[in-house]
Amino acid sequence: MITKVYSAIPYGYNGKLIEIEASLTKGLPFFNIVGMGDKTIIESKDRVRNAIQNSDLSFPTHKITVNLAPANLVKTGSTLDLSIAISILIASKQLSPQDLKQKLFIGELSLSGEVRPVYGVINILEVAKATGFSEIFLPSENLASAASIQGIQLFPIKTLKQVFLHLKHQILISPITSIPLTQSSIQTPQDFNITLDNVYGLNFAKRALLLALAGHHNLLLTGPPGSGKTLLAKTIPSLLPPPSPQEALAITKINELSHSPSTYLARPFRSPHHSCSSCAIIGGGNPIIPGEISLAHFGVLFLDELPEFSHQVLEALRQPLEDRQITISRANEKVTFPADFILVATMNPCPCGFYGSQIRECTCTASQIQKYQKKISGPILDRIDIKIHVPYLGNQKVLENFNIQKKCTQEPSAPVHKNSIQFYTHDVVKNSIEKALRIQESRYHTTNLYNGNLSSSQLSKFVHLSPASQKHLELASENLHLSTRALFKIIRLSRTIADLDSSPEIKVQHISEAISFNQT
Repeated sequence: MITKVYSAIPYGYNGKLIEIEASLTKGLPFFNIVGMGDKTIIESKDRVRNAIQNSDLSFPTHKITVNLAPANLVKTGSTLDLSIAISILIASKQLSPQDLKQKLFIGELSLSGEVRPVYGVINILEVAKATGFSEIFLPSENLASAASIQGIQLFPIKTLKQVFLHLKHQILISPITSIPLTQSSIQTPQDFNITLDNVYGLNFAKRALLLALAGHHNLLLTGPPGSGKTLLAKTIPSLLPPPSPQEALAITKINELSHSPSTYLARPFRSPHHSCSSCAIIGGGNPIIPGEISLAHFGVLFLDELPEFSHQVLEALRQPLEDRQITISRANEKVTFPADFILVATMNPCPCGFYGSQIRECTCTASQIQKYQKKISGPILDRIDIKIHVPYLGNQKVLENFNIQKKCTQEPSAPVHKNSIQFYTHDVVKNSIEKALRIQESRYHTTNLYNGNLSSSQLSKFVHLSPASQKHLELASENLHLSTRALFKIIRLSRTIADLDSSPEIKVQHISEAISFNQT
């Protein structure tokens, strides 16, 4: 007798349906699993045997062969433990195959028969729903993530015996109705150690940061050590608005694939060390898991001291910065992960950090400076929308903030201008970002399309230039010898500046400001 039980595994950003076949034949007791399983699946033989025996069930004393189909697909992980155990119980006639219609089983088994959580449960549920399964048996600890998938019944389980008794119609498990994600159900952290109010001065840099987050533009901050580049970047988590329900689901899905599910739904802020390998940044491994650029999906990837990253890592960023996704090819498989992130990077102007600075003399030779700056190739710089120099303001500006008498004499009702200190307080900047994002959502009729990632066809559809603005842009293109990509990114940035000014059209001053952010 050959039995069939269904399960699924995560495969890249999607999932794959797996058919588990079990056959009991005459011969010496032997348990074998075929179908290109990795070491984790091969070791499941001992987990399944002990789990069945310790659940007061009988493990058959026959020759047992379990096949995982399709046979040409490499299976990884412990997700199939529960379904393998169920298939053996059916093959040994302890369960009836009629009780398995439209049912799919996932879960790792312990030696005692407990069902442990697995990774990639959202991928599994999506492929199960797409292939017509309506009842999913899954570990109870995976229920929080799984409940966001609608249209299926979820049966949270804790032990193998609990599943057995349910399928025997003795002690039924109550199904859980899916709970769709809504904006009100998304919980984000409220307390941040660093906000924009902790950064003194640097209004031009704050303006650049505002534009980057408001329109999802890539940002490069250059300046001497101690100028506040890293501090500015660390204020980003407090400024990012909460994700939409669709974005929150994608963020959760990516985190689960990386085996690091988050406890709350917030836009990611990834800050990998410069010693990270290309595989860690881009993704890969065996099995292929998402890298830092995918874990930053719908959030920010912060690369501190950009030239210190290896040349291979920096050049690997070309495709994801352009296509907003990354395709990883290996000998046996090819998977694609999303990578729609804002790149925020910092760098010193030279190895010692003080080239062009007035606070200390640069000790680097001309060849050292040239070699250091050439670590960032032209194609990478061309994909960064905003490039600014962050000056070192000196300690006097910092000490002024401790002057109590000066604070008391400030006029709280002074008018707020674009270049004033009051305009770049934390609350004002955060509200401006949310306002610009609402304008873009209304224009593009979606929550995950922004000015910074408009394609050339979308630019011609949504962005229109007045004759004066077009003439100004043509002159700038001729005088500055702009590439086509540079021209498009100036238009994208001009659109964000216009949105912050609540202007329906792009004006000459918007284009001039956008150009000023690209001439560092």
